Amino acid sequence: MEEQRKAVRRMQDYISEHITEDIDIGDLARQSSFSPWYARKLFIKYLGMTPAVYIRRLKLSKSALRLRDENCQIIDVAMDMGFGSVDGYQRAFRREFGCNPKEYSASPVPVWLFTPSLIIDKERNVSNMSEIRNVFIQVIEKPARKVIIKRGINATEYWSYCKEVGCDVWGLLTSIKSISGEPVCLWLPKELRNPVTNEYVQGVEVEEDYSGKVPEGFEVIDLPAAKYLLFRGEPFAEEVFESAIAEIWEAEKKYNPEFIGYKWDDSNPRVQLEPRGERGYIELVPVKDI
Repeated sequence: MEEQRKAVRRMQDYISEHITEDIDIGDLARQSSFSPWYARKLFIKYLGMTPAVYIRRLKLSKSALRLRDENCQIIDVAMDMGFGSVDGYQRAFRREFGCNPKEYSASPVPVWLFTPSLIIDKERNVSNMSEIRNVFIQVIEKPARKVIIKRGINATEYWSYCKEVGCDVWGLLTSIKSISGEPVCLWLPKELRNPVTNEYVQGVEVEEDYSGKVPEGFEVIDLPAAKYLLFRGEPFAEEVFESAIAEIWEAEKKYNPEFIGYKWDDSNPRVQLEPRGERGYIELVPVKDI
């Protein structure tokens, strides 16, 4: 069973590294060390879709971000992402996102980007989290801003939120251009919870004067300018991400902000960034002057 999971992960890694190229089942079979027939069967078993669908959806999502962020021609994006023709690319884009790529490029709207879940290889580069590791802390300031959020009901952390709302929300949030460069997770103070049990949400920070489209089922909250202590751990192997998060939580509990002239600010949300092993786990805890 574990060997099958490793094979699927190797195929996922190959796709990610070669997404702008033509990828066929033979390429993936060689990565998996199984026959093309069995590699395809494993892919469907663990990821719920064929390799062709997975590759197409990932290509389209990456192309959408290019159209949103770059001043580029549709034909260039289509060719760079390995589509055989502009017409074929446009049809695929419309089927995936419900709009024409030219229209989207001119006026980006929130779309459901494909954000695949990676199979975890438990034996891959597992670091010893018990060794002495550094936690970096710095003061940052966030401007007054709006946050487009999707609420749950009783969610207090990522897994309970996914159970209530669904993990695919992240793809939609990623499609909305953020002033911080990426979506965020928030632990809301009591005055921002509705219902009162709704503590943990996912959202995207936008300009204070944002007037763009808000997806159905989402809402906008206003947050004031605030100071934060940014806690960042060392890079970690993704298989031990829970330990990396616990490491930062323990550092936050032990740290006394009075050493640098601040105290904790319970009126602003705590902010969690997506755990990415290559940069270390990051949280922002609000503070105010003593």
